Amino acid sequence: DETVLGIIQNYTREAGVRNLEREIGTICRKVARQVAAGSEEQTTVTPDGLHQYLGPARFRYELAGEADEAGVATGLAWTQAGGDIIFVEATPVSGKGNLILTGKLGEVMQESARAALTYTRSKAASLGIEDNFHENKDIHIHVPAGAIPKDGPSAGITMTVALISALSGRPVSKEVAMTGEITLRGKVLPVGGIRDKVLAAHRAGIRKVILPKEN
Repeated sequence: DETVLGIIQNYTREAGVRNLEREIGTICRKVARQVAAGSEEQTTVTPDGLHQYLGPARFRYELAGEADEAGVATGLAWTQAGGDIIFVEATPVSGKGNLILTGKLGEVMQESARAALTYTRSKAASLGIEDNFHENKDIHIHVPAGAIPKDGPSAGITMTVALISALSGRPVSKEVAMTGEITLRGKVLPVGGIRDKVLAAHRAGIRKVILPKEN
């Protein structure tokens, strides 16, 4: 049912169904009040009319980007409520080799960004990037939805791809999402939440997913 799906996507974000039951109960009570007030019209709740009963949508799932862009890669994240996609943005700016991280990133995610930068520097020549780019550029990595805390190692490969793309000028396909921990040698280590992450990619309209071999 499209209406129930609308409730799930826009008003609940959970592993179970407790909040779904609560939201359906809210709709039923409001319809019951209309009947008690003398309304004889048959009530049909549609996806477009959910806001009349539940208010503005509380959650928004990310969708795949509209165009391939240099410096932007699509990652897959796992939360207690399931999977979602994230966008990692990387931009070089004039500077002295500093790494700027924004987006409320946790300690492990910051370490992943540093590992991604070190790997990129070590392979710059083979990647078509200036060997000495770090001497006159700062690197800014940002993960949007800055008010939401983010952590974990699984965005390592996404950060690496976004960084290489930004420095080489080669765009990243919007049709590909990825997840995996990156090492200084460029190995991609296994991560958790694969099922939920793949479902999130499918929901976002993404059909190509890069996963660690060991997953």
